[in-house]
Amino acid sequence: MRALALPHRAGRRVLPLAVAAVVLLPLALLFPGAGSWPGALAVDLSGPLGRAGDWIVDHRDGHPLFLYFFGHVSNVVVVSVRAVYTVLLAAGWVGVTALAGLVALRLAGIRLAATCVAAFAACGLLGMWVPTMQTLALMAVAVVAAVLVGALLGLAAGLSPRTGRALRPVLDTMQVLPAFAYLLPMVLVFGIGVPAAVLATVVYAAPPMARLTALGLREADAGVLEASASLGATGRQRLLTARLPLARRQLLLGVNQAIMMALSMAVIASVIGAGGLGDRVYQALAAVDVGAALAAGVPIVLLAVVLDRTADAAGARLGSDPMPEARQCLLRRVFAGWYGRLLTVLAAVAAAAAGRMAGTSLWPASWTVPVAEPVNRAVAWMTDHLYSGVPVVGGTADWAAGFTGWVLDPMRAGLQAAPWWLLLLLVAALGLLVGTWRTALTAVLALAGVGVLGVWESSLDTLSQVLAAVAVTLVLGFAIAVAAARSPRAHRLLRPVLDVCQTMPQFVYLIPVVALFGVGRAPAAAAAVVYALPAVVRITADGLSGVSPAAVESARSLGATRSQLLRQVQLPLARPALLLAVNQAVVLVLAVVVIGGLVGGGALGYDVVLGLAQGDLATGLVAGAAIVCLGLLLDRVTQPVKEA
Repeated sequence: MRALALPHRAGRRVLPLAVAAVVLLPLALLFPGAGSWPGALAVDLSGPLGRAGDWIVDHRDGHPLFLYFFGHVSNVVVVSVRAVYTVLLAAGWVGVTALAGLVALRLAGIRLAATCVAAFAACGLLGMWVPTMQTLALMAVAVVAAVLVGALLGLAAGLSPRTGRALRPVLDTMQVLPAFAYLLPMVLVFGIGVPAAVLATVVYAAPPMARLTALGLREADAGVLEASASLGATGRQRLLTARLPLARRQLLLGVNQAIMMALSMAVIASVIGAGGLGDRVYQALAAVDVGAALAAGVPIVLLAVVLDRTADAAGARLGSDPMPEARQCLLRRVFAGWYGRLLTVLAAVAAAAAGRMAGTSLWPASWTVPVAEPVNRAVAWMTDHLYSGVPVVGGTADWAAGFTGWVLDPMRAGLQAAPWWLLLLLVAALGLLVGTWRTALTAVLALAGVGVLGVWESSLDTLSQVLAAVAVTLVLGFAIAVAAARSPRAHRLLRPVLDVCQTMPQFVYLIPVVALFGVGRAPAAAAAVVYALPAVVRITADGLSGVSPAAVESARSLGATRSQLLRQVQLPLARPALLLAVNQAVVLVLAVVVIGGLVGGGALGYDVVLGLAQGDLATGLVAGAAIVCLGLLLDRVTQPVKEA
């Protein structure tokens, strides 16, 4: 029986590949050529999209849809952001810092409270208090809107499997579509300013909330739901009293992810008039001022760390047993309970009033610490001494030229020279190797989609950059993760570095990368590596550390060396984590493709940026859709699944 099953299983994998060959080979004979996609199989969308953009511009000031719907949405966003910003300025730096510290004290204790106070104080010391409040006001409104939209979508997906299946491709597109691609429609509809920036952030930050809400609702304890139904509870009552309380941890995790995604949009949204810290970073990028960019980028990182830690603390408190009063510090006991909430508000109001009476509502200018000049001097020294002329190893310019000439150029030339039908067959074979025929079909359709959109050459150029950057990321990430998994001290030292690298805005990476490597495709790949590396290190290190201690001790007792232990025990047992690390490396590298277009990456990233800069809806959206297709292709072939 087993011998019969093996040929049957092999046939199930070969048969779809044979069907694909039968379909593609006649097409290859009908449309001969080199590696380029046949023009007869492409669809020109520039005309319809161009007419749609012209219609929006012509009717934006008089059509009822804009006057009575989009206009009201824009006004609500503007009023909300101004109201939050006014409250933050009225509270002053003393009131805002005191409120952040007191909330953290109630949730997690004195250590987190000190971290929050130090973070807000650092924003003031860097001279970025007002931009920080602008960013905080915009992000507060965007996060609230993203949480509401995501929760409603997640509610629909979690309660209805059919709705969940219908929403999945929508959420995938919202997350994979580059932010620059949907900034252009936002600008066309709402104009440059806060409304477009807030709504673009909502589109980017809502999908994680929707996914986690749906997950929490689907995984609610069936026994509790049956007990609630047996007591005569209606569907609405079961939702409010059973499903939502059981899903509260996933809901809070969704809120946390929405906050982090919204903050990651702070700089990108500044391109269309968001202001705040993102605008300072963007201006510094235009002036190639590393010090000014770092001074504005660090507060974004601090906001992300503070909000992340606070949301984690709030999630940890839900459902956990309260800490005995004997183990609580005096301050935490004072601010505990319902009266502690009232006391927190009163103490924050008192601190704000005291600050205003002292005349220090804004951070005093004499308390700022200039960091731009020292950082610029350090960057100038690195550029002078590392760019070229380094003995033996050569300079960073030589590395960039070598990487471009020996890796990027051959990969691009090979992909673009290969016949289009052969690439489709290779993708189908890879899809069958890692998954089922559905995986292969999805991957083939995704790759064919870039040809149908008419951007075959640019897409293969982008694909070559992504593959090269992913390879470098995985080599470096696995090496660093192995060291971190073997040494607890190295793990502790790496954690703050990884936190900073993950929360630092993508634009900030570009300035030192350009200073060290110049402009071109190699610097774009270097920026992608820096952005994706922390996630790969974290996931791989956690996977290696989570290997069963019994298996490790058993291998050691048999005399396995450290190298044998790693190759024969830890890596095989950590295979799911390693595969997830590969998948995340692909997704994160692809996310920086558009940013790389600003520093000479070219291809699809440049097309998206060009479409936004020139108001060309067709160029921007077509390139963005092609990036979505590449993301879908790479996502499917890096997520092995078990065949049914």
